[in-house]
Amino acid sequence: MNLARIARPARLRLIIITALLAMAGLLAATTQAASARPASSRAVSWGSGPKPAIVLEHGAWADASSWDKVIRQLQEDGFTVYAPPNPLRGVSYDSQYLSDFLSTISGPIVLVGHSYGGFVITNAATGNSNVKALVYVDAFIPAAGQALGSLTGTGSCLGGNAFNAVPYPGGTGGPPGDVDLYIKQSVVPGCFASGLPPSQAAVIAATQRPLAFSTFGQQLTGPPAWKTIPSWAVIGTADKVLPPAQQRSMAKRASSHITDINAGHLSMIADPEAVARVIEQAAQATS
Repeated sequence: MNLARIARPARLRLIIITALLAMAGLLAATTQAASARPASSRAVSWGSGPKPAIVLEHGAWADASSWDKVIRQLQEDGFTVYAPPNPLRGVSYDSQYLSDFLSTISGPIVLVGHSYGGFVITNAATGNSNVKALVYVDAFIPAAGQALGSLTGTGSCLGGNAFNAVPYPGGTGGPPGDVDLYIKQSVVPGCFASGLPPSQAAVIAATQRPLAFSTFGQQLTGPPAWKTIPSWAVIGTADKVLPPAQQRSMAKRASSHITDINAGHLSMIADPEAVARVIEQAAQATS
């Protein structure tokens, strides 16, 4: 019997097994190293104070999913994020709903509002000492006594015949005879969702949530929160819903820190990293 000939395959198998084990060890080490890396290249340094919770308020004709990409960025950077629904039933109703939600959060809060959501956070944050910063994204920043309908300015693409009116039963937050307004689906791509891919704009048009018509005439009755809380403003320079000049005027009145973004009315969808960066700047200012 040729023992040398028998031993050669055994040695070969041993070499292969050893190589496989070495590769497995290398893969495990690589995986451990990867998991030890920071989740985000924008990871923020933090001071001695508690990290604030981020609360995101969506606007009209939208829902909380409009914040999806911003939420992902903020969570990767270690923030606790909430995106409660905006009922879209009227300034008083929506503001009270958000105010009640904020009362359940202990510790500092950065409160963010998009579009009509800016009107709501301006009202809801007043008197809440936990709200340390306000961030307005393509948003209304009202003063006391101002109504939503008076703040759009001239040149909005949502003028004229842009809406479909749908009646809804009384007792659901609006006055008798009120109607829900939907943006006509044909108007959404070139107006509300301008600058986004047509397929994405079509989904936004199909899934929009309506705003009660009566909301346009309702005023901010109390002192605006930006009088006592520092604010930041993101302005989409290609916004066709709320003209950039009008946004800038409101932001300057509130002494907001202003950041321009080359986007339409949905900056948080078009450039979520830039919007998340501004929110994190506001959060850092609370530390």
